[in-house]
Amino acid sequence: MEVEALRLLIREKLRDGRLPLDHIPRFWSGPSDGEQCDACGRLILDSLVIEGIASAVGGRKAIQPHVGCFALWDEERREPQS
Repeated sequence: MEVEALRLLIREKLRDGRLPLDHIPRFWSGPSDGEQCDACGRLILDSLVIEGIASAVGGRKAIQPHVGCFALWDEERREPQS
């Protein structure tokens, strides 16, 4: 997926709550078992997956993104939301 298209998708998911806006106080990486990326929606076929838990409205939200998608999510969540 093109980086700009992925950024737009992540922004949309941040706006509608499918991805958390706040930071993940603790996260870890581990071997991928073919999880679905919460950012781009594709299967994580890379050797590593990032896993973490952030607070979200009504509780805590676990996310599992590709390493690259995690970096884009972290950049986008820091941007002021319109």
